[in-house]
Amino acid sequence: MGAKRFAVLLCAEDSEYVKKFYGGYFEVFVGMLGEKGEIWDIYRVTSGDFPEDDKLKCYDGFVVTGSCNDAHGNDVWIVKLVNILQKLDSMNKKILGICFGHQILCRALGGKTGRAVSGWDVGVRMINLLPSKQFSSALKLPIYECHRDEVWELPPQAEVIAWSDKTTVEMFKYKEHIMGIQGHPEYSKGLFLNIVDRLLHLNLIKESEAKVGKTRAEELVPDAEAWKRLCKNFLKGSKPTTTPSLITPSLL
Repeated sequence: MGAKRFAVLLCAEDSEYVKKFYGGYFEVFVGMLGEKGEIWDIYRVTSGDFPEDDKLKCYDGFVVTGSCNDAHGNDVWIVKLVNILQKLDSMNKKILGICFGHQILCRALGGKTGRAVSGWDVGVRMINLLPSKQFSSALKLPIYECHRDEVWELPPQAEVIAWSDKTTVEMFKYKEHIMGIQGHPEYSKGLFLNIVDRLLHLNLIKESEAKVGKTRAEELVPDAEAWKRLCKNFLKGSKPTTTPSLITPSLL
């Protein structure tokens, strides 16, 4: 058997910070999900770089990243991404969507997304994961959040597998091959704080929102290893995760 092969559909431009300290967002995701012996490819879809149709079958799974764009927008690359995701769904390919990726998967599968009625969610938030084939029992897990859009309506056959006091659909699962996560399991504290500063500099969030977000990041730190296991278990077809192996007792 050949090496497993995965693709990152990168929906964001690399900042100077992420290039300097992480080598780019692609390296952030490979660092979280990659394992020795695997092949990981990058497609910068915002620049029109998409995998050709005849290459889609070569991949064992896909990751759709966050973005500064709106999943409900109609930019050329966004419309093309929706079409690609629909093809991957028809092929039953494993797809993990993060933030914008979570929202664009919802749209591609027939759901609806848009601006969150309650506004920006910036900081660390505790989300409630429901018992499912991914998780053998209910549990709570903090995650970095940085979004102003959200899933309004799930696609047919999709189910909510996590929620929070801020966002109704923090995670969803579609059949056995697609999962979306509204938060950012790939973020480190440094990366999160840099993004908050960039949003503030661009006047996309208020100083009060930035302050609250940074305070939350000091008060509650996500378990990066727990999120890594959760995402890898889904993307690579591992057995359902049990509470003891996924999360430490201190976070329950």
